[in-house]
Amino acid sequence: MSQFEQFWAAGDDVIHAVFWVLLAMSVISWTLIFWKSWQLSSHRLKAGAAMQAFWQANNWQAGVAALASLPAYSLLAQAGDKGMQWVVSEQKKSHTQLADNLPASELMVQSLRGGLSQANNQLETGQTMLASIGSTAPFVGLFGTVWGIYHALMTISGTQQVALDQISGPVGEALIMTALGLFVAIPAVLAYNAFNRQIRLVASDLDGFAHDLHLYFVSQQRKG
Repeated sequence: MSQFEQFWAAGDDVIHAVFWVLLAMSVISWTLIFWKSWQLSSHRLKAGAAMQAFWQANNWQAGVAALASLPAYSLLAQAGDKGMQWVVSEQKKSHTQLADNLPASELMVQSLRGGLSQANNQLETGQTMLASIGSTAPFVGLFGTVWGIYHALMTISGTQQVALDQISGPVGEALIMTALGLFVAIPAVLAYNAFNRQIRLVASDLDGFAHDLHLYFVSQQRKG
């Protein structure tokens, strides 16, 4: 019988449940890590060429199509386009609302700010889950250890004579749960910190792109 089989046979339903919870947290964590790594690395590899193709496009539709591989940038461009349409429609209306009295530049800022917020939220998808797993997994493992030690001591208490190996074996097996909790938490925390830095860099690029779009749409509005 392997050590894992011995550990599993010695554990009760609570230990088994804690193990399955940690396993589920690990699967979710690594799924998010691989997905976020692909998302951010894809952005880093495609951003330069896509932005160059966007500004060199012959028309707006071709420019937006060039951003199809960068969802965050495409979302921001579409928000700017909706803002421009909003400006045109508001200028044709009678001034009956407070928003109608805002300059076209400010209307564009509102639209781009909303698009920028959506794009940043899209980039941060999964970060909350990674942070939650990184912060709670050690405590889930610790709970398993405490329960395992309690279960082992209750079992030993029923025996007449207690030897050292009767205590060290069950206690050592219970400590495995703490190790499993750390095994789940450490990659999640490291990935969260690494992704946070990359997301900040992308967010900075998006902010610059939003500024460029604002200048573009305002200049187009003046020409119109």
